Amino acid sequence: MERELRIAIGTDAFPPTTDGVCTVAKNYAEHLNKSHCKATVITPKNPYAEDDKYPYEIFRYKSWWIPSTAGYSIGWPFKESLSYDIINKGFDLLHSHCPLATSYYFRLVNDKKRIPVVLTYHTKYEYDFERVIPTKAAKDFAYSFLLNNINSADEVWVTSEGTGESLRKIGYTGDYIVMPNGCDMPKRSFSKEEISALKQELDVPENMPIFIYAGRMIWYKNIRLILQACKALKEKGEEFRLIMLGFGDNERQIKLLYKRLGLSNRIIWTNRLQDRELIQKYYAVSDLLIFPSVFDTNGLVVREAASCETPSLLIEGSCAAEGVENGVNGFLCKESAESITAKLSEIMHNGELIKEVGKGAQRDIYISWEDAVAKAYERYKIVIENFYKNGEDKKPYQYLQLKPIFKR
Repeated sequence: MERELRIAIGTDAFPPTTDGVCTVAKNYAEHLNKSHCKATVITPKNPYAEDDKYPYEIFRYKSWWIPSTAGYSIGWPFKESLSYDIINKGFDLLHSHCPLATSYYFRLVNDKKRIPVVLTYHTKYEYDFERVIPTKAAKDFAYSFLLNNINSADEVWVTSEGTGESLRKIGYTGDYIVMPNGCDMPKRSFSKEEISALKQELDVPENMPIFIYAGRMIWYKNIRLILQACKALKEKGEEFRLIMLGFGDNERQIKLLYKRLGLSNRIIWTNRLQDRELIQKYYAVSDLLIFPSVFDTNGLVVREAASCETPSLLIEGSCAAEGVENGVNGFLCKESAESITAKLSEIMHNGELIKEVGKGAQRDIYISWEDAVAKAYERYKIVIENFYKNGEDKKPYQYLQLKPIFKR
C-alpha cells in the first residue's frame, strides 16, 4: 500500500485574515486532507485565530501583529527551535503559497534538513513594493529577499501564464509550471423565482441591471475605473445597481469617491462577508461581474461568478482574462473607463446574450477545488520523486543567506 504523504501548506496569512491566498491555502488543506493525504497549515500567529473550527492541524509560529483593516501579521520564524518543530512533523513536502516570511521559514528548515519545497507565486508583489516601500535601497532589499525565496524552491508554480511573465519582470529566470486555482462554490443554476426573491431583498426592481465588483477594496484593482464608468452610465440616463463586495485599505476613499460622483443611490455596499453561500447569492443576482484588475494573477472571483452562470467583464490581456473569449464565455474591454462604459452600454440590456455567455463561463472557466487540488497532489508525487532521484537531499544547501541579486 502506498504510504500516506504529509504535506505542509505554508501561507503568510490564514483566517481570520481574508484574501485570495488565504482562500487558496484553506482549500488546499481541506481537499488534501479530505481526499489525498495529511496536510498541515503553517502560518504566523494571529490573536483572533479560531483554529479549533478547522478539521485539520494548523501550526502557528511567532509573529508581529499589525492592527489594520486586512488584519495581517508578520511571521518571525528565526527562533531555532521552530525549524525543528517542522522537521519533527515528518513532512514529505513543504508547499509555500507566499514567497515572504513563511518561505524564508522553509529555507531555515532546509538548512538543517533538506525537504522538497514547492512555491506557488500568486501575487504581483511589485505593486505593493512600489506602493509602500519608500527608498530604492529598501526596494532592492525586498526584491532580493523575494527572489531568493523563489529561487530556493525545488519547483515553482504559477496560477496563469501571465503570472509567469510577472515572475520574469522581477528577475526570475528559472522554470515554472502552471497550476490553476479552483473554486469552492459548487456549480449551480438559480431559478427565476430565487433571483426575484433576492432582488426583493435588495430592493432592486425586477428588470434593472445589476453589476457586481468582488475583491479587495484597494485602488490598484482599478475600482476607480468602475466608478467612473458607472457615473458615465448615470449621465446617459441608465438605471442600474452596483454591488460592492469586499473590504480593504481604501474602503473609506472609495466610499468618498462614489458619493462625490453622485452614485450613492446606485451602490449596494455589503461590508465584510465570509458566508460563502450568501456571497454566491450576490453573484447569482448580478447580471455581470465587473473585474478590471490587471493586478490579479488568476482572479478567483471570476470562477466564483462562473459557478452560478454569471459572466465577467475583464481587461483584454490581463491574467484574469486568460481563457476568456469575448462574447462566448466572458466579455473583454480595454483598461479605461470609456471602454468599460461602452461595453456595458452594449450588453447591459441584452439579457439573452448575458445569459448565454454566463453558461459559457460555467462550462469553460469554472474549475472545482477538488479537481485543482487533485492535479496538484499528483504533481507533489513527481516533485518528491525527482528530489530524491536527483540527490537533492545530499547536496549542500545554498539558499540560507540573503544574496543581493536584484538590480534595477
